[in-house]
Amino acid sequence: MRLSDLPLRQSASVNHIEPVGTPDAIAERLNILGFVPGEAVRMIAKGPFGDDPLLVQVGFTRFALRLSEAARIHIDMQEKP
Repeated sequence: MRLSDLPLRQSASVNHIEPVGTPDAIAERLNILGFVPGEAVRMIAKGPFGDDPLLVQVGFTRFALRLSEAARIHIDMQEKP
């Protein structure tokens, strides 16, 4: 599943970032920001027009991502207790 498809107020963990080309500055920047394998992410809000931009939380930090950027981040859904 991709981060761009994560429902509101749901949590997941980052699996990997899909690079587009070599080198991929956006994929490198997402890694630097904390979107690394195993890190927990949460969908906070989606934009009013076509869900763009997205507000996601990684740790205690929130980021606004374009839908195309979030689509590069592959995630694993967390099981509900």
